[in-house]
Amino acid sequence: MKKIAVVGAGISGLSMANYLEKHKIDYHIYERRNKKDLAGHGFLIPKEGMDYLYQIIDPDILLQHGNFLRKYTQYSHTGKILAEKELDHVFAISRHSLINLLAQNISPEKITYEETIIPDELQNGKLKLSDGTDINADITIISDGSRSRIRRNLFKDETMRMVRESEVVNIIQNKEIAEVIDNDFMKFHHKEGGLTFGILKLSDDTILWYSQFDNQKYMINECSAENLKKYMLEVFENWHPLVPEIIQKSNYKNVHLWNVYELEELNPFYKDNFVFIGDAAHPLIPFTSQGVTSALKDSFSLTKYLVEEENIQKAFNKYETDRKPEIEHHIRNGRTLLKQFLLPLHQQPENILPISYK
Repeated sequence: MKKIAVVGAGISGLSMANYLEKHKIDYHIYERRNKKDLAGHGFLIPKEGMDYLYQIIDPDILLQHGNFLRKYTQYSHTGKILAEKELDHVFAISRHSLINLLAQNISPEKITYEETIIPDELQNGKLKLSDGTDINADITIISDGSRSRIRRNLFKDETMRMVRESEVVNIIQNKEIAEVIDNDFMKFHHKEGGLTFGILKLSDDTILWYSQFDNQKYMINECSAENLKKYMLEVFENWHPLVPEIIQKSNYKNVHLWNVYELEELNPFYKDNFVFIGDAAHPLIPFTSQGVTSALKDSFSLTKYLVEEENIQKAFNKYETDRKPEIEHHIRNGRTLLKQFLLPLHQQPENILPISYK
């Protein structure tokens, strides 16, 4: 098997490395950030994603770091129950925990951190390390996120646009609040639309919370943690008491303000000896809750065809043919869910489940 370089040590890059490990395929990962900077928000993973995750992480270990959610409850912003739905093996886990679990199977010698990869337009699209050295690889798997610099370099006509939704995401450790939440996914909706507050229980004392904003109504700019907390308390002051309590008691050291972007049209998933996986191939609007599952399925599918096919281009083509239709389905669902999010609550369909299914 040929030598493989993986650019990016996020969920998709580390998932890819785990599948390559299973097949004893030679690879090396390059990550621009410091290893300690890889903490962040969290994920919902539907049953299908868990089935793929179980192939590369011991289920018993995985279940020690997250939580299966029992049901989804939709509330008005004042706390009136609007809808309830049982959830089928939907798992909640922090990004930090999942990154660490995926990295534990990778030898430290196979990951280089704090290494910025430079696209070199002068030499047939080769990638270089920050010191100018060429990356020695027959195949380069690109997993450097939704705003991939390498993708933009290879597909210069692509158009990325900012989505009419921004998110503030944080994690709070508070056993008393966690006991109130139980094993539920709670989401509060403002009656005028375009503003929600979601709560996911990760463990007995840890809660992931996120707020979604119509960024044309609510102007959230990059600001200090102190100012962001103040703004959040003002916006959610008159909501159900649980919401401002969580905002008030949270530590804002690692709060994440996320402006969401999407591709106007998908690029091909590969070009020459470069192939894209995860958000680098297909940014998904977060309403789909399919980012992790799609990354896992991309990694599984690409590894499968690299093992089966001697010809790299045939393997890439089969991977794209396999994955692109499902991704396009999730993109359509995500855009539909975004439109519904912007509507006043009384115009939204009843019992919206914040997960895109096939």
